[in-house]
Amino acid sequence: MPRIFSDPEAIADDIIREVGTKLVVGLPLGLGKANHIVNALYQRAASDRSIHLTIFTALTLEKPTPSADLERRFIGPVIDRLFGGYPDLDYARALHAKTLPPNIEVIEFFFLAGKWLGNAYPQQHYISANYTHASSYLLTRGVNVIAQLVAKRVVDGQTRYSLSSNTDTTLDLMRARAAGRIAFKIVAQVNSELPFMPGQGDLAADEFHAVLDSPKTDFPLFAPSSEPVSDTKYAIGLHSAGLIRDGGTLQIGIGQVGDALAQGLIVRHRDNKAYREIMSRLAPAQPPRESGPFTAGLYGVSEMFVEAFLALIDAGVLKREVDGALLHAAFFLGPKSFYRALREMKPGQIERIQMVPVSFTNQLYGGEDAKRHARVDARFVNNAMMATLMGAAISDGLDTGQVVSGVGGQYNFVAQAFALEGARSMLTLESTRGSGKTAASNIRWSYGHTTIPRHLRDVIITEYGVADLWGKSDADVIAAMLCVADSRFQPELMRHAKDAGKLPKAYEIPAAHRENFPDRINAALKPSRDAGLLPAFPFGSDFTDVEQRLIPALQILKEATASKLNLLALAWQGFRAGPPDADAAASLVRMQLDQPKSFSDWLYRLLVSAALARR
Repeated sequence: MPRIFSDPEAIADDIIREVGTKLVVGLPLGLGKANHIVNALYQRAASDRSIHLTIFTALTLEKPTPSADLERRFIGPVIDRLFGGYPDLDYARALHAKTLPPNIEVIEFFFLAGKWLGNAYPQQHYISANYTHASSYLLTRGVNVIAQLVAKRVVDGQTRYSLSSNTDTTLDLMRARAAGRIAFKIVAQVNSELPFMPGQGDLAADEFHAVLDSPKTDFPLFAPSSEPVSDTKYAIGLHSAGLIRDGGTLQIGIGQVGDALAQGLIVRHRDNKAYREIMSRLAPAQPPRESGPFTAGLYGVSEMFVEAFLALIDAGVLKREVDGALLHAAFFLGPKSFYRALREMKPGQIERIQMVPVSFTNQLYGGEDAKRHARVDARFVNNAMMATLMGAAISDGLDTGQVVSGVGGQYNFVAQAFALEGARSMLTLESTRGSGKTAASNIRWSYGHTTIPRHLRDVIITEYGVADLWGKSDADVIAAMLCVADSRFQPELMRHAKDAGKLPKAYEIPAAHRENFPDRINAALKPSRDAGLLPAFPFGSDFTDVEQRLIPALQILKEATASKLNLLALAWQGFRAGPPDADAAASLVRMQLDQPKSFSDWLYRLLVSAALARR
């Protein structure tokens, strides 16, 4: 049975006594980190240089840090409300301050997107790894401690612990330990908000060496609020929904495109006529290949379990069972409502959601025949930052070598799509970034970094449609990619291809694809927005009603800052505006601008008032 502790320092002392002063600590990705235990180990090593501490992890979660005054006014209260009780990780604080002691090493294989750009230490200690390879790297480095957040339950007088949000690498490492390939101790920290998930991660107490279990170390789970789904992301999601085959298999990656895709599937299933009408406006020249409701339904197998999967289950879209499960997943992260829904599920419901090792979700090896039988017509949907005209995808880094996020499971799912009969790899991206004079194309002629090479090109989707690249020649691939590029950048992209001799000189982009402009997307989706079919927050939000009104206004203001002329026009509109209506007045109060006390307050009030009027 495990040793039970109520004090983080005491459990840290026990770990060092049992393991020694060379600690190689594996922390689960994202939500599953035992914050108090790792902080106690960090502080011991920071004060005693004879201890060498290596922390191997991914996706270190941190509270948002506003950088500008207007951003602070908006997000500050949200941070206090959603993350106020979440304990910061000392190693992350030291990395930001560049004060990490020389006897402490921090290694990650996946970053919170953009968080460590320009910070030399994490960039230099990053390991580029497929998610399925992370556990083998830990084995190579001799992991001797795993510190994991767990849920607790007493069944017939026996205490059991659930790995809950993070079965991903821990179960694979436990299997290696059982096979005698490694020896390590699992230490756990109990969290009362963590849902107890049945299945492979439901473990007997004697699997753990020590457990930190105290009300003093309980804390609210990290719960990022859902972000609003823009027209661009809805368009991408709707196009993607038209490729999902009834009776098939679905994987969804990280990001708001997943919410857009799920809502598109729900509309397609519940109001099929409305879905077809949306698509007739959005893509008149490219009707969806799959547009009917879901009779057989889908089965989900995804490394990440997002809140959208619950909505798909509730809507009757995700209903094809495999071994009694509607969904197999390896980790989860989401808003407070998501965790609450899992905690409140009845046994018969939650048992149909099975948390499994990442080796199960992300690859076919091990039980391959059964996986092939289950994963029929699989669609693996993942996000990219950029793509080249010849079909390579850039998802994790820049051509400077700086890492934005990580490969994670993306390559795993692309490879799996090529290995499964009838499967497709669907990579989604916004066709542009920025606005006005700063707008740039995310479809490039070439780029100095690649995540998915062009010999694994399959389907690429932007807000302007679907580029099916499967088995096509380079010239045909380029032609398909030009059709889903923003028309502001099509001529230059086409010129690059022709100059390189990869596209016939006489080629012209079809007329139906020369009107790829944001306004066309907005106009196509507006009737469905107005009808409530495509809400900004399709599955709810932790933002208040006032904050939800402010978000699009602040986005308008952010875009206006790219041009001094646009910013001046916005300020002039605010100056000429009359008294605010009730909604605008409430928004100004929320931003502490109802009673300006300085020139900057007065200017902010004008800008926010005008942006609210434009949203």
